[in-house]
Amino acid sequence: PIYATMGSACFDLHSCTAIDIPARHKGLIRTGLAFELPEGHVMLVFSRSGHAAKHSIRLSNCVGVIDSDYRGEVCVLLHNDSDTPFSVRYQDRIAQAMILPVPEVRLELGELSDTDRGAGGFGSTG
Repeated sequence: PIYATMGSACFDLHSCTAIDIPARHKGLIRTGLAFELPEGHVMLVFSRSGHAAKHSIRLSNCVGVIDSDYRGEVCVLLHNDSDTPFSVRYQDRIAQAMILPVPEVRLELGELSDTDRGAGGFGSTG
C-alpha cells in the first residue's frame, strides 16, 4: 500500500485478483495484505470517490473497520449500484485506508446532563 501523493490522508489498497461484479451485485476482492496494527489503533477503509462518480461502485458496508486484534487478510466488499458489470483487474486500486488512534473510553449507565440542544436530532440545528 502506498500514498498516491504527499498530501493524501489515505493509502491505496489494490486488488490481488481479478473479478467481475455483475450489475446490482457485490463482489469480494482480496488484497493479499494482513496488518498488525498497534494496540489502540484502527484501520478505516473507504470507497474511492472515482469509483462512485464514474462507475457507481461503493463499499458494501460504507466504511470498513479493521481492529488492532485482527490478523487475517484485508478484503474489500464492493457493491455495483449500476446497471452494467464492473471489472476489477489485478493490481487495480479498489479502496483507500487510514490508520488512526482510538481512545479507550469507559461507558457508564446513568442520567445525562442537560445541554442547549437536548435531544434535538435530525435537522434540529437548522
